[in-house]
Amino acid sequence: MPADTAAASSPPPKAWPYWMTMAFVPLVILAVTQGGWYILLIPVYGWVLMPLLDLVLGKDLRNPDPNTPDSALFWFRLLTWIWFPIQFSLVFGTLYYLTHVSSYSTLETLGILFGIGVTTGTVGIVYAHELMHKPNRLERNLGDLLMALVLYGHFRTEHLLVHHPHVGTPRDTVTARYNEGFHRAFLRILLTGFGSACRAEGAMLARRGRSAWHLSNPIWKYLTLQALFLALAYAIGGWVAVGLFAFQALVAVWQLELTNYVEHYGLTRKHLGEGRYEPVKPHHSWDSAHRVSGLLLINLQRHADHHVHPMRRFPLLQVYDESEVPMLPTGYPPMTALAMVPPLWRRLFNPKVRAWRNQFYPEIEDWSAYKAGSLPPPKGAG
Repeated sequence: MPADTAAASSPPPKAWPYWMTMAFVPLVILAVTQGGWYILLIPVYGWVLMPLLDLVLGKDLRNPDPNTPDSALFWFRLLTWIWFPIQFSLVFGTLYYLTHVSSYSTLETLGILFGIGVTTGTVGIVYAHELMHKPNRLERNLGDLLMALVLYGHFRTEHLLVHHPHVGTPRDTVTARYNEGFHRAFLRILLTGFGSACRAEGAMLARRGRSAWHLSNPIWKYLTLQALFLALAYAIGGWVAVGLFAFQALVAVWQLELTNYVEHYGLTRKHLGEGRYEPVKPHHSWDSAHRVSGLLLINLQRHADHHVHPMRRFPLLQVYDESEVPMLPTGYPPMTALAMVPPLWRRLFNPKVRAWRNQFYPEIEDWSAYKAGSLPPPKGAG
């Protein structure tokens, strides 16, 4: 059960602390207009200051009432709604400034776009993830626009149709296999993710008697939006702007897949035979309840509850007791940094995965069958 069940009927938290993500806006403006050491303010804010504040302020184990109506969550929802026009302005305003106004060195220019990528990955993709899980068409469209700004539109399909149903199985592209280093996982995901999304949409269309080439396939929408944004970058600053736009997208996607790697590394659902797996349970995600990074990432770190209740809005996500879910030792930023050094990651997390196996699946003695591709995909998989 969620931790602190006595607080389960408490009201949702205050919305204003989550608006701390807006601090990225002045930091980006300073980096773009001033250059130099100001460029470092963006990664320092997200990757250094937030973990330090986590150490000072600790965890937030409160669980708001999950039945709180949307009408009481306006300021939380507004935060995600307004981010697309802000990010659009930051990205394309930066491209214009760098190609028409500034005279920065190549290193400074790439540093600024790296900072933009940190912003579009830390905020933009996280908000897109929240939006794409909602039934409201406006919210889903905003999510698609945000993902197109990082040239990763197919992520919505891959996430909703593949990752959530098949997490913890060889069918899922982004579940990191036991002993698989991040760099190898990242390359595998980049090479297979788009094809996986296309197959998933093709399978859905086939069940409706339509071809995968039908215009209702959302893959066309993703590609069109991305093409329009690339064309806009070209109109602003030619191929230089296109290259800079693509660079920030790569940085953002790198952060996304680092997060995916940390969220599910080595956690596997029990295979029931004939391509079937047990239902998704809270212990199939690594969880974290660290307070400040949770605010920065709008509770993405409460990942166990998200997989059990994927439609639940971020301020209502629950924290589970440590006896029920595997817990990360810190918030996401230090964990993603550690994942960049596979030997250190394996030294810390492989024993944790083995302990997790002993705790939840003591009856399984041979885990070799759970390597990627060694089991048939579930029936009906794309």
